Amino acid sequence: MTDLICVGAIAGAFGVTGEVRLKSFTADPRAIAGYGPLTTEDGARTFTVTLGMEIKAGFAARLEGIETKEQADALRGTRLFAPRDRLPALPEDEFYHADLIGLPVYDTGGVQLGVVHAVHDHGAGDLLELHLPGGSKTALLPFTQAAVPTVDIAAGRIVADPPEGLFD
Repeated sequence: MTDLICVGAIAGAFGVTGEVRLKSFTADPRAIAGYGPLTTEDGARTFTVTLGMEIKAGFAARLEGIETKEQADALRGTRLFAPRDRLPALPEDEFYHADLIGLPVYDTGGVQLGVVHAVHDHGAGDLLELHLPGGSKTALLPFTQAAVPTVDIAAGRIVADPPEGLFD
């Protein structure tokens, strides 16, 4: 498990006074400001976040130390992280994406299906993107109780019962 969890990303400048477009990845989008100060993935920069108004796909936000549109634009694509201990504890059947990425996925017979590369949510529920063994192919596995009956973070593995034909 990683000690830093990605809680948001900067989508560019908002206006001309240094505000940014902030996308929140937290269950309660406004909670992102309370987990700060937030850091870049490498820890090189730290930002205190003050949320402004809601905008399409996020918030207008002020980051301490960012005063100009150019500074805000330079942060486009920057992912923001919070230490795990500042985040709320999760119920037994919920997981941080960072804890799933990199886990091997096995079928119910013990055959490895792949390794979790990413977790996607396109609005109809989460999907695990798996890198398949022996190549660069990927497959999307519905992250439902039926398709993924066991997630064992402590053992470092996921057991899946994929829909018929998914891995043919």
